[in-house]
Formats: sequence, structure tokens, C-alpha cells
Amino acid sequence: MSDFGPLTHHARFPYSAITQRADFDWPASGSKAPRLAVYIGFNLEHFAFGEGLGAKIGPVSPEPDVLNYSWREYGNRVGAWRCIELFDLLALPTGCIVNTALYDHCPELVAAFAARGDELIGHGHSNSVRQAELGEAGELALLGYCKERIARESGTAPAGWLSPWISESHLTPDLLAESGYAYSLNWCHDDQPHRMQTRSGEQLWAIPYPQELNDIPMIVARQMDAKDFAQMIIDNFDEMLLQSARQPLVMGIALHPYLIGQPYRLRHLRRALEHICRARDTGAAWITTPGAICRHMEKLGKEISHGNPSRR
Repeated sequence: MSDFGPLTHHARFPYSAITQRADFDWPASGSKAPRLAVYIGFNLEHFAFGEGLGAKIGPVSPEPDVLNYSWREYGNRVGAWRCIELFDLLALPTGCIVNTALYDHCPELVAAFAARGDELIGHGHSNSVRQAELGEAGELALLGYCKERIARESGTAPAGWLSPWISESHLTPDLLAESGYAYSLNWCHDDQPHRMQTRSGEQLWAIPYPQELNDIPMIVARQMDAKDFAQMIIDNFDEMLLQSARQPLVMGIALHPYLIGQPYRLRHLRRALEHICRARDTGAAWITTPGAICRHMEKLGKEISHGNPSRR
């Protein structure tokens, strides 16, 4: 590459302006098809004690870092169960993003989400390790193990994947497709799904996953208050609902129970989700899962033709 030539590119998909695409609708439950698809990406994670990576709420101590480990474990023991109560009350499905180490640690928690009919999405074995550091053979082993373990324990193999820490190697999309996954949540570059190029030619969809509407970067990194995070969800929903009059869009909400399951934060999440459910009940939004979004895109029977917009 010359000093002033094109920059290195991933070659997974071409550039496409959001305003220059073909039109379609999401599935209709009434007389009118909704234009905005909304899903909750609910992250169930487990971390090694005394080693490895993990989100921090307090000062980092020498291992074993009891303060930060136990804060994260609150999500599995308390926060996730309180969230289930809220999701049940509002009749909300989730895309449950699962570390398979939870089957060894607290299998009843994963079973509770599976019993609700929630989609289970692969998320590595533990969030203590970054996927990109594994090498090709290690990545393939991880993808295969997680798929088999979720299928064996919960009855259905995962169609989707979110890498721990959104950590990818240059080969991750190829390996996902070759391992039989239908979609990836790793990329946050768009508000619509699209296909990614893979070395085998096997199909892999990129389903939008949020790095803004996400409690870790907002609450941990930016130290946003819970009421402001809830208002952010409401504002994002209202604006995307307005934008979706022109084209179908996807809005994800990424949540972690050790954060959003804290009682004072859950109170504000309740307000935000109630707001979204009121719109759902009028038919204005499709509340769904990433897997259902992927299946709908596949059902359309053709690639949405970027750069060739059409309106009915």
C-alpha cells in the first residue's frame, strides 16, 4: 500500500449507505407490519476466580480480587433472577448470550431462560479469556464445544455467536460459518442485518449488536447513572421508531445482570421496557430475538440489494 492509497480493508462486506437500500418489512402480527425490530441481548457470564479477565466496579486488587469477582457473581445469584421476573411480567423474550461454564456453575439459571423459550446464543466458555488469542485450532475447538454443549444441555444448538469481549481474529467469521453458526453479533456497524463474506462461501449474517445501548460501556466505562441509561433506551427507541417509517431497522439492548440487575438500576430499566411494550402492544414494534431476525432475513429469499433501493 502506498502512503496515500486505500487503507487495509476487512473484505467482509462493502460500504453501503443506510439511505440507499431495498425495502422490506418485519413479520406482521396484525394488519400492519412493524418497521422496527427490538431485541434484548441478555449476557449470562461466568468468570474464573483469582485469574483471567473480568469487568471491574472497584479498584483492582491483587488476585484473588474478591471485590470485583463477587460483584460480578451477584448477577448470577440475584440480578438475573430479578430480570427474569421483570421479563415474565412484561412478556418479553430475550436473546440469552451464554458462557457454557454456567452449565458447570449454575445450570439452573440457564435452564430458567431455556424454559421461557428464550434463544440461547453462544458466548464462549468463559469471559475470563479473549477468543482472538486462541489461534485457529483453538477457536474451532471453542466454537464446536460451545455449540455441542448448549445443544446437549438445553436441547437446541445455538444459531448465533457473540465473542467474549467482542474479541475476533481475522478468521472468526470464516470459522463461525464453517462451524454451522448462522449469524454473528460481533459487529456494531449498522442498523440492518446483512450477509458477510466467508472463505468457504458459507452464509453468515451480521445482526446488529449495540456498543452504545449497552450497560457495560455506558455504566462502567462512562459512569452513566441508571436513570440516564433508561432514558437513553427510551430516546433511542423513539428516534429509531421515527426513522423506521422510511426503512426497517434493528435496535438491540445489551444487558448484564451484575449491572442492570442491581435493584436501583432494575427500577429504571422497568420504566424503559414498559415504554417499549406500550408501543409493541399497538403493533408499532416487533419485540423479538436475534435468531428470529436472522431467520426472517433468510426467509426473504434473496440478499437485500444494497445500493438499489425500492419502495412498494
